[in-house]
Amino acid sequence: MSLEYPGRWWHKLEDGRIQCDLCPRDCKLSEGQRGFCFVRQRAGDQMVLTTYGRSSGFCVDPIEKKPLNHFYPGSSVLSFGTAGCNLGCRFCQNWDISKSREFDRLMDQASPEAIARRAQELGCKSVAFTYNDPVIFAEYAMDVADACHARGIQTVAVTAGYMHAEPRREFYAKMDAANVDLKAFTEDFYHRITFSKLQSVLETLEYLKHETRVWFELTTLLIPGHNDSEAELTRLSEWVHEKLGPDVPVHFSGFHPDFKMQDVPPTPPETLRRARQIARRVGLRHVYTGNVHDVEGDTTLCGDCGASLIVRDWYQLLNYRVTAEGRCPDCGAQVPGRFDAAPGTFGRRRIPVRIQATGA
Repeated sequence: MSLEYPGRWWHKLEDGRIQCDLCPRDCKLSEGQRGFCFVRQRAGDQMVLTTYGRSSGFCVDPIEKKPLNHFYPGSSVLSFGTAGCNLGCRFCQNWDISKSREFDRLMDQASPEAIARRAQELGCKSVAFTYNDPVIFAEYAMDVADACHARGIQTVAVTAGYMHAEPRREFYAKMDAANVDLKAFTEDFYHRITFSKLQSVLETLEYLKHETRVWFELTTLLIPGHNDSEAELTRLSEWVHEKLGPDVPVHFSGFHPDFKMQDVPPTPPETLRRARQIARRVGLRHVYTGNVHDVEGDTTLCGDCGASLIVRDWYQLLNYRVTAEGRCPDCGAQVPGRFDAAPGTFGRRRIPVRIQATGA
């Protein structure tokens, strides 16, 4: 596989530079320059993707770890990422991958077909593009998605949703599910802490809801003193309810000090529970807590009658009452999401795996 795979979504400027049209950064590049993400580079008169076919590692995870609680619960997912990112989050929890400038850490090489074949051999229901943002390796992710779909395997994007409209249409046409990080609900936070723009992410979320069949859930990492006020959580929840509807699952996750925010304390569990209460009070029906042991906050409730349908302990399913038709057994209401006739049984394991570049 070439380490300089031809990239898409760019155009030439009158001054001789080329502009990347993948995300709202609109990086303008002279010969040899790399974009903010570091993995898209100008080589001659074209854009190349320097991480095509190269991965920071493969693991089989529970789907609930993405987190996706309404997408084939209990199933296993083959997860992988590459390097780089088009955001600059000061709190990045995967900074060693997403901020990497050393491509020698990308030791695992695999073609799209090899990944799909290995996922099938491992019995995985889906393949997830995660650890760093798949937006920046969209060409690779889309080719993997095609290979997966040919084998009946689903695809999942774990992303910040920072993407221009044209590549967004093409990218999500290949995805079956997504977890989108809604990192905060102020432009100030996005500007200062992530070096990006909130409005572009909101546009992605509305696109997913109204113009695709992609199943998606949201995650907000609550950082003490930065995005966890009652007023902001109320505005976020109200926007989700109004623009995306009451049935979109929302996960509030706990922060731990990392990268360039070592001076901020971990998120107290009570903050996550308070956020869940606020969102439910606004009218969101499926709200979860993450990165904390909280069986109540991990439980899927019927949106109509309130019955407990899926009880989880971390990523282990303790009780599962969704019918084969995806309904509540008590009141018959349809449970939003994607469900098999029976839940998966993968549990809370995490299994690192290797994939040979030859596809064997």
